[in-house]
Amino acid sequence: MFSQTVEYALRAVVCLADRAPSACTTDEISVATKVPKPYLSKVLQTLVRHKIARSQRGIGGGITLIKTPDQLTLFEIVNAIEPIARIETCPLGLKSHGKQLCPLHKRLDEAAAVVQKSFEETTLSDLLSAPKGVYPLCESPKSAVIAEGVQPAKKTD
Repeated sequence: MFSQTVEYALRAVVCLADRAPSACTTDEISVATKVPKPYLSKVLQTLVRHKIARSQRGIGGGITLIKTPDQLTLFEIVNAIEPIARIETCPLGLKSHGKQLCPLHKRLDEAAAVVQKSFEETTLSDLLSAPKGVYPLCESPKSAVIAEGVQPAKKTD
């Protein structure tokens, strides 16, 4: 249903939310999310362009989220990468349908609406605090990067 790029963006942002407000390097995110670094770099650039994340070069730099995890929804992330397509008029351009969708396209749009609503109502904090016993992307909170042998960037004040 979603492209690999959307999946990679969601993984990266969950990783950033887990480490917020600390910055993460592309190497750290790549290891924690198992996303190839060259592909991840392009995804992160898109997130920066859409004002979901910010990038700072130099010592103590890295990638951080612009909003806090409780303010950032999955919908904002997905929409930055590949907007959820809603069907407003007949995709076939049939004049007889006009604005009224046929049963097939109506169902497809209803499914897209359900996904959109769910993503609009789900923040990154919701994912990180889900009580299901399985933590996103790793075995336990804030451990994936260190467990994989990549040390977090040192924070300078």
